Amino acid sequence: MVYRYESDQDAFEEYPEPGSDVAEFDGPPPPAGPSPSRFPAPSLPRPNQLVLPSTQPPPARAEIPLAAPREQVYTSAQPIEQTNRRGGGRLWQVVIGGAAVLVLLALCGLGAAALLSDRDKPQPDTSPTYQPNAVASAPAERQDLDSRDTDQSPLTAREVFPGKELKLAGGQAPYEVLKTHSSGSCAVAATGEVADMLVRLGCNQVVRATLRTPDGDHLVTTGLFNLTDKASAERTRERIRQLLDERQGRFRGLTAGDDTDVLGTAPARVGWQVRGHYLAYALVVRADGAAVKAGDPRIREIMFDVLELHLSKGVLQRRADGGTAGQPTAAPAESSGTQSGDGELPGD
Repeated sequence: MVYRYESDQDAFEEYPEPGSDVAEFDGPPPPAGPSPSRFPAPSLPRPNQLVLPSTQPPPARAEIPLAAPREQVYTSAQPIEQTNRRGGGRLWQVVIGGAAVLVLLALCGLGAAALLSDRDKPQPDTSPTYQPNAVASAPAERQDLDSRDTDQSPLTAREVFPGKELKLAGGQAPYEVLKTHSSGSCAVAATGEVADMLVRLGCNQVVRATLRTPDGDHLVTTGLFNLTDKASAERTRERIRQLLDERQGRFRGLTAGDDTDVLGTAPARVGWQVRGHYLAYALVVRADGAAVKAGDPRIREIMFDVLELHLSKGVLQRRADGGTAGQPTAAPAESSGTQSGDGELPGD
C-alpha cells in the first residue's frame, strides 16, 4: 500500500483558529488546482472529474495559512517519521557491509590456513628412484674384439665358466666343470716352444677349465689365450701346427683330481681357433687313457661344442655385444672370421 505525503506547502486552513501561528500576506492568490507534491505517487488513481478553469477570478482571501499541524499532513493511519526511515536504511547498509567484510576476511583466513597446512605436509618424492635393472635393460655398446685397445676388460674365470655345469643350446646334456683356472702367465698352459711363442706374441692372460663330457667317456681342458691383437693371434694359430708336428711343445692338460691324471699322460687330440685377439683351444683325452683314433666323430663333436658353441658363439659373442658372458640361453648365431685347426698330441 502506498502512502502519500503532502508537504506543508500544500496544507492550508480556510478559517484559522485564533492564536494560531499562521502568517498573512497580501498579493495575488495562488493558481487554482492542487500544488505539486514533493513526493508524487504515480500509482494513485487520478480523479475522473474534469475541472475547467474558472472565468472569474477567485475571491480574495484575507488570510492564507502557511503551515498546519504535523498530525494533519499524513493520510496514513500511523505517522511515519521520514528522518527515522532514512537513518534506519543507512544502519542496515552499514551492518550488511560490515558482515560482508567479515565474511571476506574469514574466507581469506581459511585460504591462507589451507596453504600453510599444505606447505607443512611432507611432499611426495618425485625424484627418479634408482632401479638396479635400468642399466641392464639399456642397449649395450658393441665392442671390437680385434685388439686389446678396444677390448680392454680382462677375462675372468666366472665370465668364461660361470657355473658347475656347461650348458649348451639344443637341449644337450651339460658338461661337468671339474676345475677352473686363470693366470697372467700364459706359459703355465703350454710347454716348450709353444709357451715361448705365446709370450713373445704378447699373450698376457689365460683362462681355462677341465670338463667331463656328459657320457663320462672323455675329459677336456679348454680355454682362451688373451693376445695383443688379431694379427698376433693369427700368427700364433699358424705356428702351432708346425710346433706340434715337430714335437717342440704342447698344451698342458689341467688335472682336477686322481681320475684326471690322464690329461697329462694319455695321447690327446687338440683343436684351436681364433676370434679377434683371442686364441681358443681344447685338449681332449679318453677318460680310460686309451689312444684317440684319428677322425673320431665323437672327438670332433666335443671340440665343436666347447670351441664353437661355448667359447666363440657364447662367451666372445656376448663380449662383442657389450654384455657379460654367461651361460648361453639360445642357439648361438653363426659368426664370421673364425678359423680353427686340430692336431694330435702323443702322450709323454
